Amino acid sequence: MNHSMPTIKELYKIGRGPSSSHTIGPERACSMFKSCSPGADSFKVILYGSLASTGKGHGTDTVIKKVFEGYKTEIEYNDTETNLDHPNTMDIFSYKNNLQMDHWRVYSIGGGQIKIKGVFLDENKPLYRHTAFCDIAGYCKKKNIRLWEYVADTEGTDIFEFLDNIWHHMKDSIKSGLQTSGILPGGLSLQRKAKYLYERQPEDESPETRENRLVCAYAFAASEQNAAGEVIVTAPTCGSCGVLPAVMLYEQHKHGFSDEDIARALAVSGLIGNLIKTNASISGAECGCQAEIGSACSMAAAGLGELFSMSIEQIEYAAEIAMEHHLGLTCDPILGLVQIPCIERNAVAAMRAINAVNLADFLSETRKISFDWVIKTMYETGIDMLKKYKETSKGGLAKIYPK
Repeated sequence: MNHSMPTIKELYKIGRGPSSSHTIGPERACSMFKSCSPGADSFKVILYGSLASTGKGHGTDTVIKKVFEGYKTEIEYNDTETNLDHPNTMDIFSYKNNLQMDHWRVYSIGGGQIKIKGVFLDENKPLYRHTAFCDIAGYCKKKNIRLWEYVADTEGTDIFEFLDNIWHHMKDSIKSGLQTSGILPGGLSLQRKAKYLYERQPEDESPETRENRLVCAYAFAASEQNAAGEVIVTAPTCGSCGVLPAVMLYEQHKHGFSDEDIARALAVSGLIGNLIKTNASISGAECGCQAEIGSACSMAAAGLGELFSMSIEQIEYAAEIAMEHHLGLTCDPILGLVQIPCIERNAVAAMRAINAVNLADFLSETRKISFDWVIKTMYETGIDMLKKYKETSKGGLAKIYPK
């Protein structure tokens, strides 16, 4: 768990799926290590915890071999070591003439971000002066500014150029997913559903049913692209990449919001995701799926609240509702793939985010639970959760599914 809050640019990462912790993070770590080991003729990687348990299903071995292509590379899986500082731990070694040159212990902490033991990374540098929502809200009220303006004041106005690019890639992932059909790779023989959902338009379809169908189609599209190892945006992770863009794109089409409006909403969403990442976790291996899908739902609800020009209290309530009703959600991917139940969860969470905003619009004055409290609760729940329910594929649906 972090105790400083860096730029939201570290939350939104453009990369290939299917797992930010298992593919983007290890790929970055191995690439950095390789550049720091000139002259090496071979490498060795030992994967621990969740990286060992679901690394093959998540494609960790594939990205490692890709980074070290042309070199002799050994990959070991150690899922018995329990004395780990983080469940996504890996050791990387470099050798020359069979003599060890260097060694890093790396933690893939979620969303593609990494920590290297004993090494300070500039990306982890604190940027935000506040690390609790209550303090941010108090500051914004005092200055009479909105949450997106707080982000702009902290990050600089060039953050919106970054967010505009993020939005472009989010839309691309949905567009590509809606145009693609067939079977997802990995061995589950899971049929893509986004294109079917999008094109199926019953004559007697009600507005409510149409909303659900389109939101789900968009969420399926991005999530299926992720499952296929295509380019997506972490929001805050690969496994939860479909929630936020699905809500934003549907509402943009429905209400005509501009890309500038969306960028401001993404700033607020990023702020919420950053608070969760700082005070709890966005790693399924550390806190279960509540940390991924729950966080994505909170981000989407807060962003939608900004699009609707809701008050800070209403935005907080929407984010709190979204997270509270994902508390305890386990991470139990079948065959270690980011497919079942992951893809459907993105669609359900996208609809839930919209519902959370609708509820917050009516009831924000009656709320009793703060967003800061629910973040703390999520973290404590995750720590108490049995290991087999935290991205190891050893419990839940992953265990029950007939092999």
